[in-house]
Amino acid sequence: MRKFLFVLSFLFAGLALDAQVLNLNAKSDSVDYDRLASIDELVNSYVKNDWVKGVVTLVVKDNKVVQYKGYGNARPGANTALQPNTLFRIASQTKAITAAGIMILYEQGKLLLDAPLYNYLPEFRNINVLDKFNEKDTTYTAVPAKRPITIRDLLTHSSGLDYAGIGSANMVGIYAKNGLFAGFNLMPKGQTLKQAMTTLATLPLVHQPGEKWTYGLNSDLLGYLIEVISGQTLDEFLTRNIFQPIGMEDTYFNVPKSKGDRLAIVYTEDSLHHIVAWDKGNNPLDAAYPLVNKTYFSGGADLTSTALDYAKFLQMFLNQGMYNGHQILSRRTIEMMTTNQLPFHFDGTNDFGLGFAIVTEAGAAKDPRREGSFAWGGYFGTTYWADPKSNLICLIMTQQIPNSHGDLSTLFKNMVYASLK
Repeated sequence: MRKFLFVLSFLFAGLALDAQVLNLNAKSDSVDYDRLASIDELVNSYVKNDWVKGVVTLVVKDNKVVQYKGYGNARPGANTALQPNTLFRIASQTKAITAAGIMILYEQGKLLLDAPLYNYLPEFRNINVLDKFNEKDTTYTAVPAKRPITIRDLLTHSSGLDYAGIGSANMVGIYAKNGLFAGFNLMPKGQTLKQAMTTLATLPLVHQPGEKWTYGLNSDLLGYLIEVISGQTLDEFLTRNIFQPIGMEDTYFNVPKSKGDRLAIVYTEDSLHHIVAWDKGNNPLDAAYPLVNKTYFSGGADLTSTALDYAKFLQMFLNQGMYNGHQILSRRTIEMMTTNQLPFHFDGTNDFGLGFAIVTEAGAAKDPRREGSFAWGGYFGTTYWADPKSNLICLIMTQQIPNSHGDLSTLFKNMVYASLK
């Protein structure tokens, strides 16, 4: 009898372990595959009309990968199909991973979310807020902040930090004048995260901490905080604590040369909305930055990954912090990260947790994603969401900015939910 119970417990343990990881070879009884297949016609029509060059889509239902495909060509003029394991510049999808890194340190007792940031980074003790700005010479006046920045402020983009390059005109000018940019290897050659964030500490906030939601360099600063507290580079810390235990084998700040041929090409549009290859001669950003050995690890923008790797990361959240036999974060921490943290809606409708947007009841009334779904995307055209109530993960990945036919991601989302039984 004891032997029987031992064997039974072993089998159940094996089933539990299998449930923790994505299953690439299983069917789901909760999906209408005929309806799901209609996504092929949708995406192929966008490719045929030359509204997008290449797309990868991935759908996970109940830990089962029910759809994972590449569409379009991998290279201009080549009859080589885009593969599902194509490497994409995930840009701001980096932010949720950096947030998870911060929460790992939180669980280790190495930081408090509501402690002043200057407890860990003294250079942020005497912070100021922008008062008046002179557009002619980018000079400004500032007033003292009413309270310190906290780590929770950084995780929720309510610190008052703005974004270099894409933020408000005033702060874009101030940041550029002081050599601060939005990751993507745009920083001066050889500059480290420490050097950039030390400079950031001397510049004003765009508003008082906690006053409102402003998308900014918060995740870059969180990445620096991870480096200071852990004594490792952000690259080392995330690799050891997230990528390796989860099994994210294609996620990098610096993509190995051996995988360089899998990196997707970046496209843009001309004045007539024709898709053209990204030309670094007309843009300060060199799209080859994933292949350039960098020393500035942007916690908000610089990772390259695949749809499958990122789905593993999201499945860890749906598994209450567990993946591949490793407890990355505790159940309670996952609950905190996926719960609203702000006293206001960040976009007028939806909430914001510790690292990403969260769909509210009002948001779910306008959108097929159910209340509690968490989501974000990346600058070059990558989008993800995870829906805990539906046990669903979806990604649609492109590399095109701007994209006048960006409604593809919305149509994809609608069709995914239409396929659920």
